[in-house]
Amino acid sequence: MEYNEIGIAALQEGSYEKAVEAFMKAVEQDPASAVGYINLGNVFASLGDAEKAEPFFQKAITLDEEAGTAFYGLANLYYNKERFEEAAKLYEKALSKGVKEADVYFMLAKSLERSGENKLALPYMQRAAELSQEDIEIHLSFGIILANMELFEEARKEFETVLKLEEDNADAHYNLGFLYAVSTKRKEDALSHLEKAFTIDPDHTQARYIFDMIQLGENQA
Repeated sequence: MEYNEIGIAALQEGSYEKAVEAFMKAVEQDPASAVGYINLGNVFASLGDAEKAEPFFQKAITLDEEAGTAFYGLANLYYNKERFEEAAKLYEKALSKGVKEADVYFMLAKSLERSGENKLALPYMQRAAELSQEDIEIHLSFGIILANMELFEEARKEFETVLKLEEDNADAHYNLGFLYAVSTKRKEDALSHLEKAFTIDPDHTQARYIFDMIQLGENQA
């Protein structure tokens, strides 16, 4: 078994020190290969040590410009540092190098969204939802982008999809309630979903606040 395989096996056992040791040996044995550097970057990233992870991903990219997983790993580091515009460019690179899983589309969309680019984020989030049809976080995020763009009917469908997957999802109830409140005259439906949101999650203060505001408005009408 070669060192990268030993390292991966160690990771699966939860032995990070052994994994790092094996990947270091892989790099020493074959310093021209990007694989060991990517593995080291992934280990340190999973341990929350971005400072150690970053140079390994960068080294991998200098060795192999087609190493899509290195671009993806580096993008995740930048996203976590709130360097969203840089992260978006790196996620795009990862996609162009053939890393086309739902997570890459999702994180690219989130990076663009956090950069204030909802319109650019939309097709990537849609693709993520297509690739991972039972992922609650993706559908919820897709619905939020749609709602922010005032595509209310499409947003409603995404929030309802979340509730089909997880009936007691407080955030989906909140967003659906808020959507009904701002885009329809269905105040009872809005109140019902908002109440479910703060019943499921008593700390959901925004749901309770909007619920109270709707009721106050009705009482004053």
